[in-house]
Amino acid sequence: MDKLWAPWRIKYVSGIKTRGCIFCKAFKGRNDKKNLIIYRSKHSFAILNAFPYNNGHVMIVSNRHVASLDRLTDMEVLDINKAIVVMVKRLKKALNPAGFNMGINLGKVSGAGIDKHLHVHLVPRWLGDTNFMPIVSNTKIISQSLGELYKKITKT
Repeated sequence: MDKLWAPWRIKYVSGIKTRGCIFCKAFKGRNDKKNLIIYRSKHSFAILNAFPYNNGHVMIVSNRHVASLDRLTDMEVLDINKAIVVMVKRLKKALNPAGFNMGINLGKVSGAGIDKHLHVHLVPRWLGDTNFMPIVSNTKIISQSLGELYKKITKT
């Protein structure tokens, strides 16, 4: 894969080598902006994906460190789903996407990069948001910084 120079991301990349669950650390952290948390509820939170598939890629995460759906209480299931609805509304208002991809990868074999802490991916999509770059150069372009996106979503 070709590389695009993005030196502003070094803080995140160098910080990823920490021990423990990144979701638990973000949840327990005191600085939501630094941790990219854009929403909190009783049983879940929403966090911007620092390595997004597309602009506005958000993950809705269980507050409790569990790996699978069957370990969630009924209240946690309801709360996570309500958080998804809240984030869809906020992303629609902030970014005006034409649609969304939503999914959960359960286990490493399904593609979960973090397989021990349940999270739902919510990815805004626009007509024509794919272009020649991934096809001819195996490179994805994200057109908005995480800081700018954080400000836009949290003010809505």
